[in-house]
Amino acid sequence: MKCSDIALLNEKETRGGFGEGIYEIGQENEQVVVLTADLAGSLKLGPFIKAFPNRFVQVGIAEANMIGIAAGMTIGGKIPYTTTFANFSTGRVYDQIRQSVAYSEKNVKICASHAGLTLGEDGATHQILEDIGLMKMLPGMTVIVPCDFNQTKAATKAIAAYEGPVYLRFGRPKWANFTKEDGSDFVIGKAQQLSEGTDVSIFACGHMVWKAIEAGKILEARGISVEVINIHTIKPLDTEAILKSIQKTKCAVTVEEHNVIGGLGDSVAQVAAKHCPIPIEYIGINDSFGESGKPLELLIKFGLDTPFIVAAAEKAISRK
Repeated sequence: MKCSDIALLNEKETRGGFGEGIYEIGQENEQVVVLTADLAGSLKLGPFIKAFPNRFVQVGIAEANMIGIAAGMTIGGKIPYTTTFANFSTGRVYDQIRQSVAYSEKNVKICASHAGLTLGEDGATHQILEDIGLMKMLPGMTVIVPCDFNQTKAATKAIAAYEGPVYLRFGRPKWANFTKEDGSDFVIGKAQQLSEGTDVSIFACGHMVWKAIEAGKILEARGISVEVINIHTIKPLDTEAILKSIQKTKCAVTVEEHNVIGGLGDSVAQVAAKHCPIPIEYIGINDSFGESGKPLELLIKFGLDTPFIVAAAEKAISRK
């Protein structure tokens, strides 16, 4: 399987995948309840609310309260999904998540839209670029960053049956949709190998997976054999898949819509440092805040677009 074999199905918002997924899992599991902090429309909750009005709680602009309510609901066997923007799902309520959810081992599903630079025009105050690091550091917290509409839908449904707190991160804009429509290629904790290669490994998550595929197609045209792996589950990390790849390629690039400090890149580097030291190049936000702008223009400005990944791969290969 090569990057050139991966076909674009369509473009859809990943938050739309969440909306469809929560509606479907609501039909399948009556213990699923949804809470929101004044963002039902943005999180595409309309179908769920219409079908299950008694299983929906509008908390208002009170995110800390929402997390506390959700933690309490688990005691009665409910499976609460909290919904708001990523900045308000993590940074604003970190103490409540740490104490009431993670430390207390409560089965809360923290679902966060509008993550990363591709949020776009809302700017730096809303574009949280530290949330993966914040959440993966919490003991017992599972962190999932799906790559497209189909995978976000699959992840939304899968976490209902997954015991323990989960952070599910997705985005605002229409984006490339290319994984299997039935979600059968998504398994929590198992990396998704999208192409096989021998020259360089590219590990990516979220929206950046499609950018990694685009880079892979360019590199393949230049005669470079590329292995693209979607690390949709940041924690627990699929160390076996990472090691299998880097032991073969002997170099890697990590790609994320997040600060390079504390994100996917750091997780991959820890695995490499312990078991198979290799050259690694990091594509991500270089210790800065974001800014207002159009999503694709921001990726260019901050060095996350396809040509930057191509250059990073060539540099990693040159460092072998």
